[in-house]
Amino acid sequence: MLFMGSDHAGFSLKQALIQKYQDRIELNDLGTNSEESCDYPDYALKVAEAVKRTPDSFGLLICGTGVGMSIAANKVCGIRAACVSEEKSAEMARKHNNAQILCLGSRIIDIETASKCLDIFLSTSFDSGHERHQRRLQKIQKIEEQEGRCS
Repeated sequence: MLFMGSDHAGFSLKQALIQKYQDRIELNDLGTNSEESCDYPDYALKVAEAVKRTPDSFGLLICGTGVGMSIAANKVCGIRAACVSEEKSAEMARKHNNAQILCLGSRIIDIETASKCLDIFLSTSFDSGHERHQRRLQKIQKIEEQEGRCS
């Protein structure tokens, strides 16, 4: 399952990706539904919470740069959202960081690059065989717990 969300700036790229992927993966579009101005944290929260409660799911968030969406989604305990603009970062976000949400910037990348990043993100597995990746994720979890974000 891929949960998708965007603000007004990311709406057209989200729609293009829905058209491209609707026959390839189960999609759940959580909004927005137009280019009318809206607030990206609302959609970041919807997608992050859906991913958190749905095992083995992923999220895709799109705003103008991807940065705002990633900041907001990462406030949800246990969520790792990665803002990327090229393929290698999309791969490493999954492989080393076990990110569950891909954040893209519609004003930064085109549909072709966005598609490549999404393909790589969805097809790359977490490299759990290396203890250092697990150790680092455990340290992130400890920070969340110390800050009281995961109570």
